[in-house]
Parts: sequence; C-alpha cells; structure tokens
Amino acid sequence: MYYDEAEKLSRLEIERLQLMRLQRTLRQAAKSPFYGALFRERGVDPEKVTSLADVRRLPFTTKQDLRDSYPDRLLAMPQSEMVRMHVSSGTTGTPTVIYHTKRDLDWWASLMARCMHMVGLRKTDVFQNMSGYGLFTGGLGIHCGAEKLGCLTIPAGAGNSQRQIKLLMDFKVTGIHIIPSYALHLSTVFAGLGIDPRTLPLRIALVGAEPYTEEARRRLEAMYDMKVYNSYGLSEMNGPGVAFECQEQHGMHVWEDAYLAEIVDPQTGEPLPDGELGELVMTSLGREGMPIIRYRTRDLTRFLTGQCPCGRVHRRIDRLQGRCDDMMIVKGVNIFPMQIERILMSMPEVGQDYLIILERDGYIDNIRIKVEIREEYFVEDMRTLAVLQKRIASRLRDEILVTPRVELVEHNSLPKSDGKAARVCDRRGEGA
Repeated sequence: MYYDEAEKLSRLEIERLQLMRLQRTLRQAAKSPFYGALFRERGVDPEKVTSLADVRRLPFTTKQDLRDSYPDRLLAMPQSEMVRMHVSSGTTGTPTVIYHTKRDLDWWASLMARCMHMVGLRKTDVFQNMSGYGLFTGGLGIHCGAEKLGCLTIPAGAGNSQRQIKLLMDFKVTGIHIIPSYALHLSTVFAGLGIDPRTLPLRIALVGAEPYTEEARRRLEAMYDMKVYNSYGLSEMNGPGVAFECQEQHGMHVWEDAYLAEIVDPQTGEPLPDGELGELVMTSLGREGMPIIRYRTRDLTRFLTGQCPCGRVHRRIDRLQGRCDDMMIVKGVNIFPMQIERILMSMPEVGQDYLIILERDGYIDNIRIKVEIREEYFVEDMRTLAVLQKRIASRLRDEILVTPRVELVEHNSLPKSDGKAARVCDRRGEGA
C-alpha cells in the first residue's frame, strides 16, 4: 500500500520531523544572500525557532522577492553544486529561477514516485507524459518520478494530438499525465478519428497545472473510463509532487515530511482555522540548494478536517478554488472562474470549452461568456437554442449573482492551446 516509511508516520512523528527540518532549513537559508540579509534586517535567529508555531514570526517570501533576487541571490550553496535550474511559467517581467542540487533532484523524484504509487501506478505500467518539457517543471518532474517508480516512460511532451493518440494505442499506455483542458480537447480529436477512448487500456490519469472542478473530473473519468487524480505543485516548491490525492479522491495529501503548509487570510496574513478558505503558504523542508521560507503561493484552498480513510495522516488540502489574483469583480460582486466552470461542466449540453470576456459599457462592467455546445445540441431551431441559452444564463446567475450574456458557439470553435487554457479575457481597459 505504501511506497515508503514516511507515509506511515503518526501526527506526532510528522511534527517532530517538521520542526527538526525547519530548523535545519532556516540555518541553510541564512547562507543565501537574500535570506541572510532579510534575517538580519528582521532580527530572525534560526536558533530561536523552537516550535512549529514559531514559523508565524518568520517573514513571508513573495513572487516579487524571487524576481528581485534574480538570478542567484537565493542560492544557499555555490553554483558549482547546482545541476539543474527551472524557470517559472510566467510570460511577463523578470522570471523566477529555481536551482537544484543532485540531492534535491533525487529527493523530488522520490516524492513524485510516492505520489504515483499512492494512486496505483506500478513498475509494470506504461506511462505517457503529455506535459511540456524544458524550463517548465511539470514535464521533467513527473518524468523522473515515473522512472524512479520503474514505469516504462514515454516523454511525449505537449501537443500533436494525433501522435499522442497513436502512442497511447500502439504502446498500450495505462497511465498518463495531462492538463485538464487538453484532456477535454483530446476527447474531441478521438471523436474526429472515430475512436472511443474508453476502449484503450488507460486506467489512471494524473491531472494538474491548472484549476479545474469536480464536474470536469467526473466528465473526464466518464469519457476515458479511467480514474483521474488531482495533483498540486509549484516550481518554487520543486514542481509537481507537493500534494496529491490518494485513491479516496477526497483532498490532496501534502507531504509534510517535505513541506510545511499554512493557510492564511490573503489580506492580513493571519492563520485561518481548518476548513476555512484562504491562501496557501509553503516552506520547503528538505531542499539544500535553494530553500524557500513561507512562500505566498496566491493559491486559494483550505485544510480538510477529519482523517482520511486511506490511513495517511499527512494533512489534506482541498482542490484549488483559484488564485487570489484570479478574482474578478463585476458590478461589485466577487467572482472566480471556477464558479462558472462548475456550472457549465455540470450541464450535458455544454461542450469542452468556454471563454469568459469582461467588458465595459460606459461605466458599467459586464460579463460575456462564450460556451461551446455539443454537436448533437447545436441545432438549427433558434427557439431551442434560445431556451438553452436562457437556462445557462439563469444557472450562472444563481451561482455568481450577476446575469451574464451567454453566447452559444459551435463545438470545437474556440481557440485551443497545448498549455494552460486561457479562460478569461479582460477587455475593460481597451479603448480607455
């Protein structure tokens, strides 16, 4: 059942290990130019951290701190000891760079193998990695974990859908890594080729990199006749493998022997009780080349209460509800894209894609949503489409408290991407 002994730790054993590794991490971080200066400025003495509660007295690290430290002020060891670097997937401004030693990479691969073993993958599986390689952490992180586990690993990379399908079929692939929006798109390619993906030996999909809803997960499971497991990672904490669902599919276990997780109020930074939605803050507890302390992820989630039936006591976080900076304010109402997806993916007439467009009419903000409709529902009878259009708008209004303008578009007509799906287009500043 378990890949390694760390999964069997008791709550007391986890907390003792976390404290020991937090103290060691702080001493290591202080060797970097960034944390050395920050600790001196804030009066932080790693030797005075004697309990896990003391972490709240430590300063946060932000994305801007990482950018300001570009390219190497966060290094806690000589660059000659580094064997790989990754860069964040951001497309504007100074990137954030993460360095790894050989030991860091081995540790990361072991954590990823632990995740994959937990959901049922074994060395007898054929695993196709359909994620981008290169500076993005998702490809290599998952790849090294699959090899560590002993799977036959196919580094397919992103895109080229017909080639992906050929590999899936020819090599009888049983496990895949794929982002949810691309998995939905790939189903339409299968349909165009006249192939039912349910006939493939696929049984497990690792899905992450972008927020998606439970409704989207269940749709994928039905389309492919496979189990879909949610994963969470970020390059600042290595990449994939930070938290992962077990076979219960109810929350993602944070590997607390490797990370210290907090949920804080996004506005005040104060800790929130279990069950309350807030911003996830992460501290690495094992990386030697570039440790990061109290990193504000901007991701919104909550700690789940109660013990998981799987027996692991590593704390669970809920699936991501979006990001602090994803929130849209329309007519004074706070709206998250995930709220809209949840409604759309629950409706059988809706296809695989949608686009949220924010516009301004004079001084009034409006929300327009283009919704792909499945071919069998996209009929010529305008009255039928009008009824469907009205029903979708009504369901959305009940959820987001604002009435959107809904446009029904043909199946597979919205622009597609091999990377993370662009779900929101904000045009409110155009022409101002």
